[in-house]
Amino acid sequence: MSPFVILTSFLLLLLATGVTAVTYSVTNTATNTAGGTRFNNEVGSDYARQTLSSATDFIWNTFQQTNPADRKSTIQQVSLTVETMDGVAYTSNDQIHLSANYVQGYSGNVKTEVTGVLYHEMTHVWQWTGNGQAPGGLIEGIADYVRLKAGYAPSHWVRAGQGNRWDQGYDVTARFLDYCNSLRNGFVAELNKKMRGGYSDAFFNDLLGKSVNQLWTDYKAKFNN
Repeated sequence: MSPFVILTSFLLLLLATGVTAVTYSVTNTATNTAGGTRFNNEVGSDYARQTLSSATDFIWNTFQQTNPADRKSTIQQVSLTVETMDGVAYTSNDQIHLSANYVQGYSGNVKTEVTGVLYHEMTHVWQWTGNGQAPGGLIEGIADYVRLKAGYAPSHWVRAGQGNRWDQGYDVTARFLDYCNSLRNGFVAELNKKMRGGYSDAFFNDLLGKSVNQLWTDYKAKFNN
Protein backbone atom coordinates (compact mmCIF):
# COMPACT_ATOMS: atom_id res chain seq x y z
CA MET A 1 0.00 0.00 0.00
CA SER A 2 1.39 3.41 -0.96
CA PRO A 3 2.14 6.08 1.69
CA PHE A 4 -0.50 8.31 0.05
CA VAL A 5 -3.20 5.66 0.48
CA ILE A 6 -2.16 5.10 4.11
CA LEU A 7 -2.27 8.83 4.87
CA THR A 8 -5.63 9.25 3.14
CA SER A 9 -7.08 6.30 5.06
CA PHE A 10 -5.82 7.77 8.33
CA LEU A 11 -7.35 11.19 7.61
CA LEU A 12 -10.67 9.59 6.69
CA LEU A 13 -10.58 7.63 9.95
CA LEU A 14 -10.03 10.85 11.90
CA LEU A 15 -12.96 12.49 10.16
CA ALA A 16 -15.19 9.47 10.74
CA THR A 17 -14.42 9.34 14.46
CA GLY A 18 -14.66 13.09 14.93
CA VAL A 19 -11.05 13.31 16.15
CA THR A 20 -9.20 16.50 15.34
CA ALA A 21 -5.57 16.93 16.36
CA VAL A 22 -4.96 19.89 18.64
CA THR A 23 -2.19 22.28 17.57
CA TYR A 24 -0.19 24.53 19.87
CA SER A 25 1.53 27.85 19.33
CA VAL A 26 3.88 29.87 21.56
CA THR A 27 4.56 33.58 21.10
CA ASN A 28 6.92 35.65 23.22
CA THR A 29 5.98 39.33 22.92
CA ALA A 30 8.36 40.35 25.73
CA THR A 31 11.67 39.42 24.14
CA ASN A 32 13.02 42.90 24.87
CA THR A 33 12.52 42.45 28.63
CA ALA A 34 14.50 40.52 31.24
CA GLY A 35 11.57 38.17 31.78
CA GLY A 36 11.11 37.48 28.10
CA THR A 37 14.83 36.82 27.72
CA ARG A 38 14.82 34.48 30.71
CA PHE A 39 11.88 32.59 29.23
CA ASN A 40 13.78 32.09 25.98
CA ASN A 41 16.99 31.04 27.74
CA GLU A 42 15.65 28.82 30.53
CA VAL A 43 12.31 27.55 29.18
CA GLY A 44 12.11 28.07 25.43
CA SER A 45 9.22 28.04 23.01
CA ASP A 46 9.85 24.46 21.85
CA TYR A 47 9.75 23.12 25.41
CA ALA A 48 6.65 25.17 26.22
CA ARG A 49 4.87 23.85 23.12
CA GLN A 50 5.79 20.29 24.05
CA THR A 51 4.54 20.90 27.59
CA LEU A 52 1.17 22.14 26.34
CA SER A 53 0.77 18.92 24.39
CA SER A 54 1.93 16.70 27.26
CA ALA A 55 -0.36 18.54 29.67
CA THR A 56 -3.35 17.96 27.39
CA ASP A 57 -2.70 14.21 27.32
CA PHE A 58 -2.25 14.14 31.10
CA ILE A 59 -5.46 16.11 31.69
CA TRP A 60 -7.53 13.89 29.41
CA ASN A 61 -6.13 10.86 31.24
CA THR A 62 -6.81 12.40 34.67
CA PHE A 63 -10.38 13.24 33.63
CA GLN A 64 -10.73 9.74 32.12
CA GLN A 65 -11.71 11.24 28.78
CA THR A 66 -10.52 8.47 26.51
CA ASN A 67 -13.58 9.06 24.34
CA PRO A 68 -13.21 12.30 22.33
CA ALA A 69 -16.96 12.88 22.75
CA ASP A 70 -16.32 13.57 26.45
CA ARG A 71 -13.94 16.43 25.67
CA LYS A 72 -14.34 20.00 24.43
CA SER A 73 -14.41 19.15 20.74
CA THR A 74 -14.61 22.79 19.63
CA ILE A 75 -11.02 23.49 20.73
CA GLN A 76 -8.57 22.73 17.94
CA GLN A 77 -5.73 25.12 18.75
CA VAL A 78 -4.27 26.41 22.03
CA SER A 79 -1.99 29.43 22.11
CA LEU A 80 0.47 30.57 24.75
CA THR A 81 1.56 34.21 24.84
CA VAL A 82 4.40 35.39 27.05
CA GLU A 83 3.84 39.06 27.74
CA THR A 84 4.53 41.92 30.11
CA MET A 85 1.74 41.91 32.69
CA ASP A 86 1.01 41.61 36.41
CA GLY A 87 0.20 38.34 38.13
CA VAL A 88 1.33 34.88 37.05
CA ALA A 89 -0.90 33.66 34.22
CA TYR A 90 -4.51 33.49 33.08
CA THR A 91 -6.53 31.59 30.51
CA SER A 92 -9.33 32.82 28.29
CA ASN A 93 -10.97 30.02 26.31
CA ASP A 94 -8.10 28.52 24.30
CA GLN A 95 -5.61 31.31 24.95
CA ILE A 96 -3.07 31.15 27.78
CA HIS A 97 -1.18 34.25 28.88
CA LEU A 98 2.02 33.98 30.95
CA SER A 99 3.60 36.91 32.78
CA ALA A 100 7.15 37.71 31.74
CA ASN A 101 7.36 39.79 34.92
CA TYR A 102 6.71 36.64 36.96
CA VAL A 103 9.28 34.66 34.99
CA GLN A 104 11.83 37.39 35.63
CA GLY A 105 11.22 37.54 39.38
CA TYR A 106 10.93 33.82 40.13
CA SER A 107 13.79 32.81 42.43
CA GLY A 108 13.80 29.04 41.88
CA ASN A 109 13.95 26.72 38.89
CA VAL A 110 11.83 28.70 36.48
CA LYS A 111 11.51 25.88 33.94
CA THR A 112 9.89 23.60 36.52
CA GLU A 113 7.67 26.43 37.77
CA VAL A 114 6.49 27.37 34.28
CA THR A 115 5.75 23.69 33.59
CA GLY A 116 3.49 23.57 36.65
CA VAL A 117 1.80 26.82 35.70
CA LEU A 118 1.11 25.49 32.20
CA TYR A 119 -0.43 22.28 33.56
CA HIS A 120 -2.72 24.45 35.71
CA GLU A 121 -3.68 26.75 32.84
CA MET A 122 -4.19 23.91 30.36
CA THR A 123 -6.66 22.40 32.83
CA HIS A 124 -8.72 25.59 32.51
CA VAL A 125 -8.77 25.03 28.76
CA TRP A 126 -10.19 21.51 29.05
CA GLN A 127 -12.18 21.30 32.29
CA TRP A 128 -15.95 21.61 32.56
CA THR A 129 -17.15 24.52 34.70
CA GLY A 130 -20.82 23.70 35.26
CA ASN A 131 -21.76 26.26 32.61
CA GLY A 132 -20.28 28.92 34.87
CA GLN A 133 -22.23 27.78 37.94
CA ALA A 134 -19.39 26.04 39.80
CA PRO A 135 -17.57 27.95 42.57
CA GLY A 136 -14.46 29.70 41.32
CA GLY A 137 -12.48 28.12 44.13
CA LEU A 138 -13.43 24.65 42.92
CA ILE A 139 -12.41 25.47 39.34
CA GLU A 140 -9.01 26.69 40.53
CA GLY A 141 -8.72 23.77 42.91
CA ILE A 142 -9.24 21.23 40.14
CA ALA A 143 -6.56 22.97 38.06
CA ASP A 144 -4.12 22.78 40.98
CA TYR A 145 -5.17 19.17 41.64
CA VAL A 146 -4.02 18.31 38.11
CA ARG A 147 -0.75 20.16 38.76
CA LEU A 148 -0.36 18.21 42.02
CA LYS A 149 -0.95 14.82 40.38
CA ALA A 150 1.46 15.72 37.57
CA GLY A 151 4.20 16.20 40.18
CA TYR A 152 4.62 19.97 39.84
CA ALA A 153 3.32 21.19 43.20
CA PRO A 154 5.77 23.80 44.54
CA SER A 155 7.18 23.57 48.06
CA HIS A 156 5.30 26.64 49.28
CA TRP A 157 1.87 25.03 48.87
CA VAL A 158 -0.17 24.35 52.00
CA ARG A 159 0.04 20.91 53.54
CA ALA A 160 -2.88 18.49 53.62
CA GLY A 161 -5.46 19.56 56.18
CA GLN A 162 -4.68 23.26 56.02
CA GLY A 163 -7.10 25.93 54.85
CA ASN A 164 -10.29 27.62 56.02
CA ARG A 165 -12.93 26.18 53.70
CA TRP A 166 -13.23 23.52 51.01
CA ASP A 167 -13.76 25.97 48.14
CA GLN A 168 -10.97 28.34 49.16
CA GLY A 169 -9.34 27.48 45.87
CA TYR A 170 -5.92 26.63 44.48
CA ASP A 171 -3.69 24.48 46.70
CA VAL A 172 -6.18 24.33 49.60
CA THR A 173 -8.94 22.88 47.43
CA ALA A 174 -6.46 20.74 45.49
CA ARG A 175 -5.38 19.00 48.70
CA PHE A 176 -9.03 18.48 49.67
CA LEU A 177 -9.87 17.02 46.26
CA ASP A 178 -6.89 14.69 46.57
CA TYR A 179 -8.39 13.44 49.84
CA CYS A 180 -11.79 12.98 48.19
CA ASN A 181 -10.15 11.08 45.35
CA SER A 182 -8.49 8.79 47.89
CA LEU A 183 -11.96 7.83 49.11
CA ARG A 184 -13.07 6.96 45.58
CA ASN A 185 -10.47 6.58 42.88
CA GLY A 186 -11.60 8.61 39.88
CA PHE A 187 -13.70 10.99 41.97
CA VAL A 188 -12.26 14.14 40.37
CA ALA A 189 -12.83 12.72 36.89
CA GLU A 190 -16.45 11.90 37.75
CA LEU A 191 -16.97 15.30 39.36
CA ASN A 192 -15.64 17.03 36.25
CA LYS A 193 -17.96 14.92 34.08
CA LYS A 194 -20.97 15.92 36.18
CA MET A 195 -20.00 19.58 35.75
CA ARG A 196 -20.45 19.42 31.99
CA GLY A 197 -24.03 20.66 32.17
CA GLY A 198 -24.29 22.44 35.52
CA TYR A 199 -23.20 22.33 39.13
CA SER A 200 -24.51 21.42 42.56
CA ASP A 201 -22.77 20.77 45.89
CA ALA A 202 -24.91 17.62 45.91
CA PHE A 203 -22.46 16.09 43.41
CA PHE A 204 -20.18 15.32 46.37
CA ASN A 205 -22.96 13.44 48.12
CA ASP A 206 -23.87 11.62 44.91
CA LEU A 207 -20.31 10.36 44.50
CA LEU A 208 -19.11 9.92 48.08
CA GLY A 209 -22.28 9.56 50.15
CA LYS A 210 -21.56 12.61 52.30
CA SER A 211 -22.15 16.33 51.98
CA VAL A 212 -19.18 18.43 50.95
CA ASN A 213 -19.24 20.14 54.33
CA GLN A 214 -19.08 16.80 56.15
CA LEU A 215 -16.25 15.70 53.89
CA TRP A 216 -14.37 18.88 54.72
CA THR A 217 -14.90 18.24 58.45
CA ASP A 218 -13.61 14.68 58.05
CA TYR A 219 -10.66 15.92 56.05
CA LYS A 220 -9.69 18.49 58.65
CA ALA A 221 -10.04 15.94 61.44
CA LYS A 222 -7.86 13.39 59.65
CA PHE A 223 -4.90 15.65 59.00
CA ASN A 224 -5.08 18.03 61.97
CA ASN A 225 -4.91 15.20 64.51
